[in-house]
Amino acid sequence: MPHEPTITPFRRALLGLTAQTDVAVVRLACALARLGKGELVAVHVVEVDWTHDLSEDIAGHNEAAAAVLDRAEAIAEREGVTLRTELIQARDVGAALVDEAAERDADQLIVGLPYRQKFGGDFAIGRTIPYILQNAPCSVMILRQPMGAQDQKTPAEPAVAASGRAAF
Repeated sequence: MPHEPTITPFRRALLGLTAQTDVAVVRLACALARLGKGELVAVHVVEVDWTHDLSEDIAGHNEAAAAVLDRAEAIAEREGVTLRTELIQARDVGAALVDEAAERDADQLIVGLPYRQKFGGDFAIGRTIPYILQNAPCSVMILRQPMGAQDQKTPAEPAVAASGRAAF
């Protein structure tokens, strides 16, 4: 009998978490990781403006940022998947995620994109996603939030306010 090929979506995936889309991103990554026993590393980047030095521990004292990673770990645990987390601070979220994917030798980068509109009603993609698409050393998967989802919060998993400008 022929051997069925194993589906292996990735060996190691880096998840960029933002609080607005992290529940969907973690659930998707967990489902894919179970298919091929892939490794998951979730990263939340706290963007540090130029009024602070990068050596200052801003991220470590940020409860909202820590809550993003705690929630991701809880989701992964419920899904039966091991997830490592990292809280980092950087000047630019996109560059930090691309650098982290390269350093960790990730073959997949998964990020969420909140559905937002600019004044005038046009869809706004921001600056992080284009940077990631242009510079990532690996495959990129973007999970866009459904229209209107930014107004919906479920009681079981309330939205956590993102710190700084960490939102994509």
